[in-house]
Amino acid sequence: MQATMTTVPTSSAPAKPMLWAGRVVSALPVLFLVFDGVIKLMNIQPVVDASMQLGLSVDLAPKLGVLLLACLVVYLIPRTSALGAVLLTGYLGGAIAIQARVGAETFSLVFPIIMGALLWVGLWLRNERVRAMVAIRR
Repeated sequence: MQATMTTVPTSSAPAKPMLWAGRVVSALPVLFLVFDGVIKLMNIQPVVDASMQLGLSVDLAPKLGVLLLACLVVYLIPRTSALGAVLLTGYLGGAIAIQARVGAETFSLVFPIIMGALLWVGLWLRNERVRAMVAIRR
């Protein structure tokens, strides 16, 4: 009787094309959210105007900017990217809720959903463990 050994790859790194596709898909929401976080930190006039329209304290914007940028850092670190995606999903859900509360137009409600979907699709493409967790069944 002869035993054969097979090796199972232990690397959780996706194939290069999938990895790069994930990076490209993730880049759009990340760049937008970095921009959004920075302008909130700077508390520029459009941010002040938007805060007043939403019924938020003007002093809250820089705190939200710090929170958003911190969640993005967690998302961008490969070992913590899934946690970052969960945190950003919660942040974007809050954005949807505040927009719905003031009766905003449809685009303001759908845009955070699109950003969240792009974050998760990009992560799914980049991360084998997320693909295993959120497997597409046939």
